[in-house]
Amino acid sequence: MRFMVIVKATPDTEAGVMPTEKELTDMGQYNEALVKAGVMLAGEGLHPTSKGVRVRFEGKQRTVIDGPFSETKELIAGYWLWQVRSRDEAIEWLKRAPFDGGTEIELRQVFEMEDFGAELTPELREQEKRLAAEIGSRKA
Repeated sequence: MRFMVIVKATPDTEAGVMPTEKELTDMGQYNEALVKAGVMLAGEGLHPTSKGVRVRFEGKQRTVIDGPFSETKELIAGYWLWQVRSRDEAIEWLKRAPFDGGTEIELRQVFEMEDFGAELTPELREQEKRLAAEIGSRKA
């Protein structure tokens, strides 16, 4: 099972406050444990929304909205992508994360091809496999 671990923004992350050396060290050790356990597939921090945009889709019209965006509690500051055996395992790993001070983390299961049933035709499955292989070859 794959899970997206979504790190919610805080006033500090939205203000562009960078982590301390201790915070970077602690997170590096945590990420190392995730990688060694075969759990971590990807993970990155994100710049504040003041450097971002949103694109609103209305029919054929596209509207670009510059950041920053309000409602910090709804914004994302970073993420991980994990491969685990169960939701409970993901929760146990998440409890070990070196956060404090009101950080909120959201855990969401990622859809797998089998979740889509018959609507994902053999042709669409083949396309997904081909695209995944192409992406994988670019990482090498």
